[in-house]
Amino acid sequence: MVHVAVLGAGAWGTAVAGVLARNAESVALWCRRPELAAEITATGENTGYLPGVPLSPRIAATAQFSGAVDGASLVVLAIPLQQLRSRVSGWRTEFPDVPVVNLAKGVEAATGEFGTEIVRDVLDVRHVLALSGPNLAAEIARGQPAATVVAGSNLSVAQEVCGSFSTPAFHAHAVTDVLGVDVAGAFKNVVALAVGMVEGAGLGANARAAVLTLGLSEMAALGARLGASTSTFLGLAGAGDLVATSTSRLSRNHRVGLALGEGLPLGAAVARAGGTAEGVATAPALLRRDPDLPFVRDVVAVLEGVRSPVEAVSRLLSAS
Repeated sequence: MVHVAVLGAGAWGTAVAGVLARNAESVALWCRRPELAAEITATGENTGYLPGVPLSPRIAATAQFSGAVDGASLVVLAIPLQQLRSRVSGWRTEFPDVPVVNLAKGVEAATGEFGTEIVRDVLDVRHVLALSGPNLAAEIARGQPAATVVAGSNLSVAQEVCGSFSTPAFHAHAVTDVLGVDVAGAFKNVVALAVGMVEGAGLGANARAAVLTLGLSEMAALGARLGASTSTFLGLAGAGDLVATSTSRLSRNHRVGLALGEGLPLGAAVARAGGTAEGVATAPALLRRDPDLPFVRDVVAVLEGVRSPVEAVSRLLSAS
């Protein structure tokens, strides 16, 4: 019996559980709140995060970690990045030595580490992988076509994990550039904030395209300095995810940027967007990790209230 555990029952974790249920015989969906697990069990739906999407009968919601991972051949971490270390640390002694796929994208504020770096720090497992691509949770949950990459240092393991995710609508491709996928996944959230600001301020399609392109350029430059492959930033985890996150109102980071561009303060912008917008914490953390990031610096200036979105965009375009 093939059993998979997804730890985290937000929109993305729930959508991924649905994908995995197409191939696995059983999928445990771990919920932080027991009442959410009870609600999903009773209704067959995660109404708080993916309303209107019925879940596969192969998915069992639970608030018990040990029950979720018992017998699992694959564990997927769908935990917000800033909570990832503390949450996984609490499970360390019970964690099975099976491939672990991290879904969180960003940079940890306290350490400057990417998602897979955090997981490797905490867990004593052989294979830590990252899944990333232009994958908006609501579209994946509805079964709309999409593609993604599964990055792991061992290509054969990454290919095997791809088999767990691949369906007629969701196409997973194995790569080995874990660092590049982590960099791209973190940086694109910052770009999405900037592109949202452009739209919210009504600065037009030309400015939007320019900001998106400049963000991609700085993302690739950072990746190169860290030793990642340039090709990663032109692929699904790079340009693909960047375009999806930066241009869709399904993206929380885009919605936060949009609200900032309309003149809302950061707290109100985050509240209006709903959920976790990883770019808000990731932008200053990226800048601390590498100060030579002028694009990120201007986004941080807006987040800190030092510059207006219009001033920041003007600086970005003049520096190109």
